[in-house]
Amino acid sequence: MVQGVTAGVRLFVAVMPPAPVIDVLAALPRPEAPGLRWTGPDQWHVTLRFLGQAEPDEAVAALDALSAWPAVAGLGPVTALLGNRLVMVPVAGLDEVAAAVVGVTAEVGRPPEDRPFVGHLTLARSKGPVPPGSVGAPLGGSFPVGEVCLVRSQTLPEGARYDVLERFALG
Repeated sequence: MVQGVTAGVRLFVAVMPPAPVIDVLAALPRPEAPGLRWTGPDQWHVTLRFLGQAEPDEAVAALDALSAWPAVAGLGPVTALLGNRLVMVPVAGLDEVAAAVVGVTAEVGRPPEDRPFVGHLTLARSKGPVPPGSVGAPLGGSFPVGEVCLVRSQTLPEGARYDVLERFALG
C-alpha cells in the first residue's frame, strides 16, 4: 500500500528533470503579463500519462510490470506554445517510454487519450493569448531518463502541488 495516501486520488506518471536541467529552466526569461502564471521548479515534469482519479495501489501494481529501456530526453530547441495558452519546452526521446507506460496502465484511472504523445515540460499557463516575448527562448541539452514516477496532483489556490509517491526504474 502506498504510505499515507487514501483511495481515489488524482494521479499521473511522469519523468522528473534532474537538478542541472532545473537550473537551465530557472534561468529562462519570465516576462510578466496579465493572466500569465509561471510554474516553478517543484512543478516541472514531463507527463507520460495522466491517470486522473485512480487508486494508487492499482497504479503501483500496473507500473511494477513496466518494461521499458532507459532513454535520453532532449530539450528544445526553443520554448514554444502548446495550443494557444501553454508555454512549454519541447521534450523529445520519450515516445517509447510513454507508450510502455500507457500499455501497462491502460486499465488504471481514466482511459488513455487517443492522441499522439507530445513530450513537453510546462513553463506557464495563460488565461488569454500568450503575450509576445513569452516563447522562443533558445535552450538545448539532454538528460538521461532511468526512472518514471507515480505522482499525486493536488489543485490548490496557489497552484498545483505534486508529490512523488513511487519511483520505477527502467531497464
